[in-house]
Amino acid sequence: MATALPNSTATGQLDPADDLRAGDTVRVRLRTGFDRVLGYLLPLLFLVAIVPILDLLYSIGRIALPTMPLSVITSFGSYQAEDALGVTILSTFEMLGVATAIAVGLGVLGGIATAEFLSDEVAGWVRTSANLLAGMPSVIVGFFGFFALVLYLGWGAVFIAGAVTLSFFMMPYVFRTADIAFSSIPRPVREAAYGSGARPYQYILRVGLPIAIPQILTGVFLAMAIGLGETAPIILTVDPNVALPISLYSHSTYLTYLIYVGYESQPGSLPAILAFQAALLVVAIVVVLNIIVRFIAARYRKRLEGLYQ
Repeated sequence: MATALPNSTATGQLDPADDLRAGDTVRVRLRTGFDRVLGYLLPLLFLVAIVPILDLLYSIGRIALPTMPLSVITSFGSYQAEDALGVTILSTFEMLGVATAIAVGLGVLGGIATAEFLSDEVAGWVRTSANLLAGMPSVIVGFFGFFALVLYLGWGAVFIAGAVTLSFFMMPYVFRTADIAFSSIPRPVREAAYGSGARPYQYILRVGLPIAIPQILTGVFLAMAIGLGETAPIILTVDPNVALPISLYSHSTYLTYLIYVGYESQPGSLPAILAFQAALLVVAIVVVLNIIVRFIAARYRKRLEGLYQ
């Protein structure tokens, strides 16, 4: 008498479970192969991305470093002088500092309100608006600052107009990171704080902010790095000056302004040299900002490790 094959029905057909197991095996093999391909592809993509960046840094440094001794950075003559960038550097930090203060104040408050107090429908509209503003071309933000602040409010092309316009460009990044940071706080932590009698401001200052601050700092330094490299919001709202701004209504200069002016200048001319020097300084400052934010965020995460999980 013939013996039926394992996992078969009386009619000789295969058990459907065999098809499922065979399908699972195929999917596992495909996923394993895909993981192996990515393991080789990701380093290749990294090289494709890093090589142009290194080439750009080499091209900038090759021209900027031989013409930029330390005295260039520490001298405070005219920003149009070959041996003085101190005015431009300090003016840049002043404007970036004021813009960051405005962006952080409004962005963090907006992120807290969206995550903690607004309804889901209203919060969704606010997040969508922030995403649209973050994707807005900088020249559009610059024209908005020019028409709204310089012309309509009558401020003129002065320091405060450039700082406020720059803060508009930086604010969405701070807002989104603050919103995500407070939204990602574990719900039991929030409930425990309110259950113990904490008022909303006490929960935010003593519980929520210490947990969220590493992510918020990341957003703040990201916004600073992005704002440092912007040109359109500055050249449309601020007239350059050869001296440090002494008030909010003074004229001011900016590092990216030198890059803009010298971009199409004759190679080897003073504007071209200043453009390469300013570009090298912008890259160096961005690298330093990234190192600082990683160091500070790592310290905060280490202090909070294991406390709220």
